[in-house]
Amino acid sequence: MTTTAPSTPGVQLLEVSPEYAGQRIDNFLLARLKGVPKTLIYRILRKGEVRVNKGRIKPEYKLQAGDIVRVPPVRVPERDEPVPLAQGLLQRLEASIVYEDKALIVINKPCGIAVHGGSGLTYGVIEAFRQLRPDCKELELVHRLDRDTSGLLMIAKKRSMLRHLHTALRGDGVDKRYMALVRGNWAASIKQVRASLGKSNLRSGERMVEVDEEEGKESVTVFKVLRRFGDFATLIEAKPITGRTHQIRVHTLHAGHCIAGDTKYGDDDFSKEIRDLGGKRLFLHAYMLTVPLPDGGELKLQAPVDEMWAKTVERLSAPL
Repeated sequence: MTTTAPSTPGVQLLEVSPEYAGQRIDNFLLARLKGVPKTLIYRILRKGEVRVNKGRIKPEYKLQAGDIVRVPPVRVPERDEPVPLAQGLLQRLEASIVYEDKALIVINKPCGIAVHGGSGLTYGVIEAFRQLRPDCKELELVHRLDRDTSGLLMIAKKRSMLRHLHTALRGDGVDKRYMALVRGNWAASIKQVRASLGKSNLRSGERMVEVDEEEGKESVTVFKVLRRFGDFATLIEAKPITGRTHQIRVHTLHAGHCIAGDTKYGDDDFSKEIRDLGGKRLFLHAYMLTVPLPDGGELKLQAPVDEMWAKTVERLSAPL
């Protein structure tokens, strides 16, 4: 493969076509400026170097058909300049595919792999799949999973599928179920947690989410007990009705049962006991997904947990 030297273009003026109406300006730029650090994109937005119809806008501005977007000169890699990724990682992600058709890829994302680059990471799942599927010029994440959360993750291969699934996600058309191993004996009476969530920054700059009934966004998660391990731990199913950052992790904590291996919201002693059993990961896994397809059909998928999770649960079940 020949690699063309990266270019540094001048000012670009982009007219927004109807299919991109409603998309946030930050996501619009992220999709077009492949390889440009996310921090740089937000910097040029914050400094007013990006203009829409000659006016300054905020990162959350939603584009309208016919808008003229002014993009300042930034370094943009050429189409055939891939993000250099290890073959082992690419093979691992290729093997994680559980479903693929002409418009959609669904993978069982391994724990520990980010969905996209940024925050000090040069790559993620989406960068890897742009290398694995170089002919798919419109590859985009449909939604996100935390880096340490494993399980079903959707990647759209076509813009039409991305729009369709985003519409379904905004309504109640997508059913996502997670498994989590939590501390203690989860009471059968806790079937739902409704607690508004807000974001705050620690002194270190780390983003945290906390219950904030006054200024937070409404957040609802439905829970069901799958298996009990005495008073020590419970395997639960979590169905998020809303899709807030860290929602399941904060809602389980709010209910008094943090997730094993959660370094942000968990209990160090409980996590250590799980690690001693071999469980060196966050025990949150997106295991079931039901989505409507554009042709009126329905896609139902399940993803197994990894070997580390399975063996840890097996050891939990073993008689003392």
